[in-house]
Amino acid sequence: MTTDIEVFTTPSCPYCTKIKQWLDENDYEYQEHNVADDREKAREMIKKTGQRGVPQTFIGEKAVIGFQPHKIQEAIDEEE
Repeated sequence: MTTDIEVFTTPSCPYCTKIKQWLDENDYEYQEHNVADDREKAREMIKKTGQRGVPQTFIGEKAVIGFQPHKIQEAIDEEE
């Protein structure tokens, strides 16, 4: 089963870079949305969580806000 992972980021966010590195190192495929350039995705992110901060990682419908790899791993394990 392939887990659906989306990461909402901005180019200037160091924690966004860290979460992408962590996903890459663990061989997880994900779709990245740069909310600095994509206002529609920014609105979607805020609508889903009520939060403006990045990174926001969605595993299925579950949101993990910030750089919290252990919570992302838990959510991935629950999805599989």
